[in-house]
Amino acid sequence: MFHYCLLALLGTSCMWDTGSAEECASFTDLDLHHAIAGTSLDVRLLLYTRANITNITNICAHELNHLNPFSQPELNASRPTAFIIHGFRPTGSPPGWYELLARLLLERDDLNVIVVDWNRGAANINYFIAVKNTRKVADNMTAFILKMEEHGTPLSAFHLIGVSLGAHISGFIGTKLNGSIGRITALDPAGPEFTGKPPDSRLDPTDAQFVDVIHTDMDALGFRKPLGHIDYYPNGGGDQPGCPRTILAGSAYFKCDHQRSVYLFMNSINRTCDLIAYPCESYSDFLDGKCLECDKFSGEGCPWLGYDATKWKDTLVKRGQTKTYFSTNNWSPFCKTGYRVDIVTWNSETRWGFLTLKLHSKDQEIETRIDHKAAEFKLYTKQSLLAQFDRDLQPVERVSISFSTGNGLKPRYKLRVLRISLTPLHGRTSLCRYDLVLEESKEVTFRPIPCENSNF
Repeated sequence: MFHYCLLALLGTSCMWDTGSAEECASFTDLDLHHAIAGTSLDVRLLLYTRANITNITNICAHELNHLNPFSQPELNASRPTAFIIHGFRPTGSPPGWYELLARLLLERDDLNVIVVDWNRGAANINYFIAVKNTRKVADNMTAFILKMEEHGTPLSAFHLIGVSLGAHISGFIGTKLNGSIGRITALDPAGPEFTGKPPDSRLDPTDAQFVDVIHTDMDALGFRKPLGHIDYYPNGGGDQPGCPRTILAGSAYFKCDHQRSVYLFMNSINRTCDLIAYPCESYSDFLDGKCLECDKFSGEGCPWLGYDATKWKDTLVKRGQTKTYFSTNNWSPFCKTGYRVDIVTWNSETRWGFLTLKLHSKDQEIETRIDHKAAEFKLYTKQSLLAQFDRDLQPVERVSISFSTGNGLKPRYKLRVLRISLTPLHGRTSLCRYDLVLEESKEVTFRPIPCENSNF
């Protein structure tokens, strides 16, 4: 049967398609008054299935009985089950993303999606009380999962998606179940009170058969060190593009970086574009173009971020722990387009500087500046750089390039280019050009030659 229920902002009434009424379960909605006064822990489990979602505005949850979960007929033991576990709620408000995440999961796969509402217990201005409650939430959920296992759901069919404190709750559950849980996805695991703790006091790779972690606020609310079989560090894992940099932005200053992990993961579910992550020792090495040879990582290339990371599960589990890096835009779907730029120069003296590239099609252009640090151009020595554009552009009909040293006090130099190639990081033909002279701060435009038709 289908259920019709307006989103929380429109109300909570819900109707059976036969015309009989049934109430939709709503996430606990508290306010700052509750957080100041403190709340006693209460764990509620809200079930979403495909039967609950009829169109873009209709979604309805049903609350599950902890002791008798299958008294709710829509909970199906033969389906995989995904739990969504939120974190600290200092103002008591519901997470603004949980219903969208539930919807995206259900649009992708036929699942039991269970939102773990522990807002009473997470809503407290005293963060340390919320941290203390994480163990109790884990005990509650472990008992519930064992009930489902008794009814035939294998532990390998559970996917725990934990945000902030919810990531460590997932780890505690995994520990109690001896690492038999199928997968834990940790979205910017909380750092305060967990950094420096031993593995049994936080998330770690042994807590599930596969643990993937996205770090987006490691320099503030998140956890810095690797915690999973694969750890993703978008934009280096700290400041995220588009997030405010001053406290004048209000609450967004505190939560934007931290929550970016959730939006990156949601973006990966519907696969508007694939965020490809590059195994690397550091973000600096990635920006230097040192980690772009994905064919050396596995037969499947470099791993994607997010929902489909399980495609690389065997390789990643075998490797132990893998750190990956990539850059994003500041808006959804977040994907950048990358090129490896290989340059051989023939200046007799070494030159240091920065490049600006433009790609032109018939009536559009995209531009980027490679300014991570000054590049070194030595005689007859290939220099490889990473150029990242905010969007893709095809076909590339012309390329513009300019060179600068960044020092206006020195004489203007020329960079004599013997050959240059632009190789798309994923598919398509490399573009080449020979014999260019770049006068500092003067743009040169040319029509590239497909490298496969040249001697490069």
